[in-house]
Amino acid sequence: MLVGDLYAFQDLLTDEETATVRRVREFLSAEVTPIANEYWARAEFPSHLIKQFAGLGLAGVERSSLLDGWLALEMGHADASMATFYGVHAGLAMGSIQECGSPEQRERWLPAMASFDKIGAFALTEPTGGSDVAAGLRTTAKREGDTWVLNGRKRWIGNATFADLIVVWARDEADDQVKGFVVPKDTPGFTATKIEHKIALRIVQNADIELTGVRVPESDRLQLGDSFKDTARVLQRTRAGVAWQAVGVMTAAYELALAYAGERTQFGRPIAKFQLVQDLLVRMVGNVTASMGMCVRLAQLQDAGVYRDEHSALAKAYCTTRMREVVGWARELLAGNGIVLDYGIGRFVADAEALYSYEGTREINSLIVGRAITGHGAFV
Repeated sequence: MLVGDLYAFQDLLTDEETATVRRVREFLSAEVTPIANEYWARAEFPSHLIKQFAGLGLAGVERSSLLDGWLALEMGHADASMATFYGVHAGLAMGSIQECGSPEQRERWLPAMASFDKIGAFALTEPTGGSDVAAGLRTTAKREGDTWVLNGRKRWIGNATFADLIVVWARDEADDQVKGFVVPKDTPGFTATKIEHKIALRIVQNADIELTGVRVPESDRLQLGDSFKDTARVLQRTRAGVAWQAVGVMTAAYELALAYAGERTQFGRPIAKFQLVQDLLVRMVGNVTASMGMCVRLAQLQDAGVYRDEHSALAKAYCTTRMREVVGWARELLAGNGIVLDYGIGRFVADAEALYSYEGTREINSLIVGRAITGHGAFV
């Protein structure tokens, strides 16, 4: 049981699900956490862990939304970058093929991705388009017989420097609808350049992508993805995963702060004995508990098949905001020690900024919820 799980939400998992969580937690504790600061400082990806992730047997497996979410929490608890790597590959890339691909396409690509023999990326965001990408997508697709020609640019594409298959979303010049294409990394005209000088998720290999006359056969166009509404179905589920990741990050930050408070002495006593320190810790665990509860209920709605866009949007907006508070309070509690990697908090503080922004900013997710509860759209 995680120290930060004050209300024992993990007890809602079945015995079999709990065993899976325990197995993943042991792997993350042994293989990811000890090296996370080193690779974060170097802005490098620990490629040797890819096959070890494969050994967990998680990708491409049907399971409850509660277990799926809890696994995202565990990964965020260990390292937000590795949680993002897994989320991009298994959630966005594989999810796009599962949701928008034909049965033949699923059979062709998903088994190799589930075994991590093929790594996936998801290319939607563009240099000039983020929140408005649904209407403002500039990457184009033009059909020429049984071939599509893609032209455009993408930005912030996780895994793209080493991914084997990149799901590229482009606007069809003929009908102005967004369509998805699976592009192998060695396709002529496709280039991916690593984005340098990041201050968050430094382990994640984000890239700028250039598509210049990239030719993709019709057989590699996702056959069930004919508009941005289809893309949005993928994002609806992965947005919930980011909320869970945020819970993992804030839980880890709280636990680090709690342990530090018990060990650090000032004025001859552990700082855990000071009222103001206890107040900070209680605020942290309150945020963690409230966010866990929201995510658990969201998972229940998902499993019941009745969840909607506003459910995922509210969870993402709320949990990442509470996460930002918790990592800030944890840094505050550690004072100067909170700004160096040695004590763990610094990495979580920096990475929280990326989780706060991707998969829809707080503002955009708030407007999704606002439209649902008022019946009025306010995006422009």
